Amino acid sequence: MPALSLQPIQARIAESTLSRGTQFAQIADFHRWLAKTAEHAYMNVDRIALDRLIGWNHDGMTGNIGHQSGKFFTVEGLKVSFPESPVADWTQPIINQPEVGILGILVKEFDGVLHCLMQAKNEPGNHNGLQLSPTVQATRSNYTRVHQGRPVPYLDYFRDTSRHGVIADVRQSEQGSWFYQKRNRNMVVEVTEDVELLDGFCWLTLGQVHELLTVPDLMNMDARTVLSCMPFSGAGLARTFTPNVGDGFGTSLIRSCDPAEGALHHTDDILSWITEMRSRVDVHAERTPLNGLRRWHHADGKISHETGRFFDVIGVSVEAGGREVGGWTQPMIEPVGTGIIAFLVKQIDGVLHALVHARVEPGYADVVELAPTVQCTPENYDHLPAEARPPFLDEVLGASPDRIRFDTVLSEEGGRFFSARNRYLIIETDGDPGLGRPDFRWVAAHQLGELLRHSYYLNVQARSLSACLHSLSTTRTTLLAQR
Repeated sequence: MPALSLQPIQARIAESTLSRGTQFAQIADFHRWLAKTAEHAYMNVDRIALDRLIGWNHDGMTGNIGHQSGKFFTVEGLKVSFPESPVADWTQPIINQPEVGILGILVKEFDGVLHCLMQAKNEPGNHNGLQLSPTVQATRSNYTRVHQGRPVPYLDYFRDTSRHGVIADVRQSEQGSWFYQKRNRNMVVEVTEDVELLDGFCWLTLGQVHELLTVPDLMNMDARTVLSCMPFSGAGLARTFTPNVGDGFGTSLIRSCDPAEGALHHTDDILSWITEMRSRVDVHAERTPLNGLRRWHHADGKISHETGRFFDVIGVSVEAGGREVGGWTQPMIEPVGTGIIAFLVKQIDGVLHALVHARVEPGYADVVELAPTVQCTPENYDHLPAEARPPFLDEVLGASPDRIRFDTVLSEEGGRFFSARNRYLIIETDGDPGLGRPDFRWVAAHQLGELLRHSYYLNVQARSLSACLHSLSTTRTTLLAQR
């Protein structure tokens, strides 16, 4: 394997967050490139009735919807029993996609600074067309070419890493309310050899990536989850970087990324708490026929809840340019309403902590994962018991502007979800809202980073917010060596 830089990877990552790129000296140059790329990467998406899907079968006994190849995914029913919840049992449609895909970002040094190879990619569910995705974003069915389309670019860097450096490689879950035990391999691979730059791809520093995270509906979910798995935290970072003068929040954020600065709870205690929550929760999820779900109806070419809330299962027909396949049809989940995804954060002994929630979702492989402080679509609770309303939702919705550190609407995975959008928020608080709540804990950023080295500890929404949290360091710090 070629020799890689001996500088600790955390310091190299931190330096990249503070650096301009070589391909785009200014962010305005990137936006011009993106607009030009969009001219050649069209996608036309039309809603169609589920019974008009081509290449998809509706099982005569169960009503389940599956691809004729037996690959990709199926839409099935799920029966859930959760006696401790305000809603003790329910049924719902869910996507079952058992194969493990690859989400990978290729990184390479230019002029001594790490850059990420990102792709401008269209997905049928994207709210606004092109979004920035990882270098590779492919299911097993895609990269084994079940669709008989073109090969996935750059895939070999992730399928054979023997000549390269692996910075991150971990399996992670996805939305446990919409997917049944879905997981993808999240990878960051560093190369030293020359890499051909294909159309639709670009090199960005982490600082540029972080700046683009503030643009609504630009950095897609798959890019955010891979970014969160990068080892941003490391010993000595608080001594290497200094926040802008008078920025108490920036100081606490940088200290939070340094394990030497400590935390309210020891990481071993956090791990024990997660295990305890997983052991005592009594929840049972059982796959069931799609055509036998209570309070869900198949009418007007889609499947909807009788209240009109939660989500619909719809069909779409797609024509695309710049993709491995030029056209197809598929079922998708279309959420009703824009969600709220929020971390409450607090400075504890000068170290920033985020309030995480040990959350149960029926599609998780291991019952409980750590979620943001608030994760919901508020209007959905109009049809549920009052005690089901998420804790701290009112504090998040009522936060004053001077407390909001991050606020951007971002899209969820556009390959399975149609126009799924959430408002991502990071809100600083002085209080102790988690006091007395056994399912909430304050954790430091370096503890989030440690948990992200392992599978199924942080859910995809918390991983997205972790990437957003790290992005706040870009404008708030300076590399001491550059001062």
